[in-house]
Amino acid sequence: MQAAVDRVMHAYGMLVNLTLEEERAARERVTAFLAQSETDDENKLAVEGIKFLRGGKEARRRNTKAA
Repeated sequence: MQAAVDRVMHAYGMLVNLTLEEERAARERVTAFLAQSETDDENKLAVEGIKFLRGGKEARRRNTKAA
C-alpha cells in the first residue's frame, strides 16, 4: 500500500502546491482512507487515493440548471 500512497502524493503534488505541513496532512489522510480499502491492487488504490484527495466525484460534478 505504501507504493500506492507514494504514487498518489507524487501525482497530487503535481496538481496542487502544498506546504510541507499540508503534504504531511494529506499523506496521513490518504493513508487512513486507503487502509480501509478492500483491494490490494496498487493501481486501483492510487486512483481511489487521487479521487479522495481531489474531493471525489461529487465535488467535480457540473452544476446543471434547467433553462
